[in-house]
Amino acid sequence: MGQVWHDWGGVLLAVAAGLPLLALLTAVLARHRRDAATVGESWRRSVAEVGAVAGTLPWVWMILTPRPAPPQVDPVPLRDLADLLTGPPATAVVQVVGNLLVFAALGFFAPVRLAAFAGVGRLFLLGAAGSVLVESLQYALDLGRVSSADDVLLNATGAALAGLLSRGWWARRPVPARPVAASATPRG
Repeated sequence: MGQVWHDWGGVLLAVAAGLPLLALLTAVLARHRRDAATVGESWRRSVAEVGAVAGTLPWVWMILTPRPAPPQVDPVPLRDLADLLTGPPATAVVQVVGNLLVFAALGFFAPVRLAAFAGVGRLFLLGAAGSVLVESLQYALDLGRVSSADDVLLNATGAALAGLLSRGWWARRPVPARPVAASATPRG
């Protein structure tokens, strides 16, 4: 845990310091939202938008932080994971849990905000797309990190699993109104 604090204490402090600002931003968005049908709906949308962004950005900040090493690519699925599981248990836990959490907030809140993301497969694809973007940036920006297929799989799985936790709050697709049928009996 000491190493995590050493490496990421600044990010953790920035997140903690930003929580009151995020609460204020959520309240301002909910109050000024004009497209919501109810007050509850405006709050739900606002919490989902702020939560998805605020819960994802710190992780992206962490994984886009440069390291003093040459960039590496490991495109073979499950190879990094197998290596992790045969190494020190603490490292495996930090790496696996950390990768599951990278897009967890996005997976949790995206279907709450938009019905188009309501589905485990859709959330997996959303997490995979975000992860491929981040892994590509790690390599292209020469950040000294390993761009790994396993990271993509774990990030996407984390988004899908977190989405399941919010399933009761998922946005619903609007039901189209049915046209009223004309009466079959003649008036007379």
